[in-house]
Amino acid sequence: MNESVTENGRPGASQDAIEAHYDLGNEFFRLWIGPELVYSSALYEGDDDLAAAQLRKLDHHIKAAGATQASNVLDIGCGWGALLNRLVTHWGAKRAVGLTLSPSQASWIRQMALPNVEVQVESWRDHKPAKPYDAIISVGAFEHFCHSGMKPADKLQSYRDFFSTCHGMLADGGRLSLQTIAAVKPLEFVPSLIPEKIFPESEIPLIWEPVVAAEGPFELLALRNDADHYYRTLRQWEKNLTACRDQAVKMVGEETVRDFQQYLRISAFAFKRNHICLLRMSFAKR
Repeated sequence: MNESVTENGRPGASQDAIEAHYDLGNEFFRLWIGPELVYSSALYEGDDDLAAAQLRKLDHHIKAAGATQASNVLDIGCGWGALLNRLVTHWGAKRAVGLTLSPSQASWIRQMALPNVEVQVESWRDHKPAKPYDAIISVGAFEHFCHSGMKPADKLQSYRDFFSTCHGMLADGGRLSLQTIAAVKPLEFVPSLIPEKIFPESEIPLIWEPVVAAEGPFELLALRNDADHYYRTLRQWEKNLTACRDQAVKMVGEETVRDFQQYLRISAFAFKRNHICLLRMSFAKR
C-alpha cells in the first residue's frame, strides 16, 4: 500500500474495510449499542441514560445543521438510519438521503420503510445529487476518510476534498454539522488491534485538521469537545456487551467479542487520558 491511497485507489477506508466492521451482524450490534443502533458518542445531560443521550445527540446535529423542516437533507455515513428516522418522523424533513458503504446497514434502513427516506451504498466522493441539499450531517464517518501512513499534506487534502464536495452539494445558506473523534496530538502508539482488526484502513484526524480543511468553503459556527461524553458512552457499551457476552459469542465468536471488549476499553482509556477527543462542529456555507 502506498502512502496516499488504499487498495481501492482512494484515501481512507474501502468498502471492504467498512464491511469488515459494520457488517458483522445487525443483531450483534443491537445487543450492546442499543435497539436504535446509534453507533457514535451520545450527548449526555445530567443523569441521562444512553437512549436519552443518543436522542439528544441526534437532535443536536439536526438543529445545528438547520435541518428542522428542511426540504432536502443528506446524512453522510448514515449508519443504521437513526438520524434519518428522526429527521422525517420528528423534525418534519421532506426528504432525507443517507449514504453508507455497508450493504447490511442499507438493507436495515430499507426494511424500516421510512417515509421520504432514501439510502444509497455509495461514497460521498461519488454522490451526485439531483438538486442541492439544505443541510448535510455527518456523524462518525470522518474517521474513515484517511488511513495510516498518509503524508500530512495528502491527509489534509483528503479532508479539503470532503469539505469542497459538501460545499458543492449545499444550497446557498446551507449548513453542515459534523462529529468526529480527533487526536489531540500525533499519537505515539496505537495498539495494533484498532487499525488491524477493528477499523482497518482508517485513521482519525488531528484536532486542528477539520477546522483548517474547512477554511474557505465554510465558516465555523460552533465547536465543542465532548471527550467525556464518549468516555461515558464507551463504558456503557462495554457494560452492555459484558452483560450479554454469551449471546454475542454465539453470534460472532469468542475472538471477535474479546476484540470488541478490548477495543472499547482501549478507546475509553484514550478519552479519559485526553489522548483523543470528540469534536462536534457546525459550519455555514460561504
